[in-house]
Amino acid sequence: MTASDFQHQTVLLREAVALLQPADGRVIIDGTLGGGGHSEALLASGATVVGVDRDPVALAAATARLGANPRFQGRAGNFAELPRVVADLLPVDGVLVDLGVSSPQLDVAERGFSFSKDGPLDMRMGPDGPTAAELITTTDERELVRILKDYGEEPFARPIARELKKALPTRTLEAAEVVKRAVPRKAWPNRIHVATRTFQALRMAVNGELEALDALLAAIPGLLKVGGRAAVIAFHSLEDRKVKEAFRALAGRCTCPPGLPVCVCSGVGDFALVTKKAVAASEAEVEANPRSRSAHLRVVEKLR
Repeated sequence: MTASDFQHQTVLLREAVALLQPADGRVIIDGTLGGGGHSEALLASGATVVGVDRDPVALAAATARLGANPRFQGRAGNFAELPRVVADLLPVDGVLVDLGVSSPQLDVAERGFSFSKDGPLDMRMGPDGPTAAELITTTDERELVRILKDYGEEPFARPIARELKKALPTRTLEAAEVVKRAVPRKAWPNRIHVATRTFQALRMAVNGELEALDALLAAIPGLLKVGGRAAVIAFHSLEDRKVKEAFRALAGRCTCPPGLPVCVCSGVGDFALVTKKAVAASEAEVEANPRSRSAHLRVVEKLR
C-alpha cells in the first residue's frame, strides 16, 4: 500500500470543524491525521494545522495532499504522546482526535484488519509492536478472554479464545473461520459479521487504543489555552463512555442551592461542555458512509 492509495471518507466533517471554531491565527492539532479530511477543512477555515499520525502511509498521503499549504505541518506520532510530539506549540487553540480506523486500513488486505479479505493477521496502525497473530500466540487464554470481553463485548469470548489458542491463526480469513467454528450458527448476529467483535477487540489490544485514549484525556488540560476546544470522535461504546466521563469530570458540577449569584462550592471545573449530548452523523451521511453510523462527537472548552 502506497501513499497514493490512501483515500478515506471523513466522518462528521462539518460538525467537528464548526465546533472547533477554526479561524486565522488559531492553531489546531489533528491528532489522527488519517487521509487529511478534517485537516483540509480546518485549513480552509484559516487555521494553522499540525497533523499527527502513527501510520507512516497515512502521514505521507496527507502530507502529499496538504503540504503545499504553509499553514500545515505533518508529524509522526501517537495521539497519546501529543504533549511530547507538539511540545513546541503548546498551548494550542484546538485538538481533534478521530478514534475510528481509516477505510484504507480496513480495506487493504495486507494491513490485516479485514475478516473478509485474506492477508496477514497484523492489525497494527503503525510499524512497531506485536501483530494480532503474535498477540494471540503470546497471550494466555484467560487474558485473551478478557480482551474479547472488554474490547469487543463478545458474548462468546471464552470459546473463541479457546479456539484461537488451539489454531494460532496467522491469516485474517483463517482467524475468521476460527470464530465461525467457535460460535454456534444460530447465535451469529444478523447485522454484523460474526467475527466483527473479535477483530475489533484484537485491533484495540494490538494498538493499545483505550490506553492511548486515557493518556489523551488526561493530557487535555495541558494541551489547550483558555478558550481552546478539544473534540473527540468515538466509534465504540467503551471509548465514548470514557470521553463522556472525562469531559464531565473536567466540567465539574455545581452543587450550590439555586438562587446564589455565584458558585461557592468549587464544584465547577475549568472546562465547559460544548456538546451536552454526543453529536451523531446525519441520516444523509450514514446513507453515504455506513461506517459513520456509530460515530459520536463530544467537545469541551477550556474556561480558565
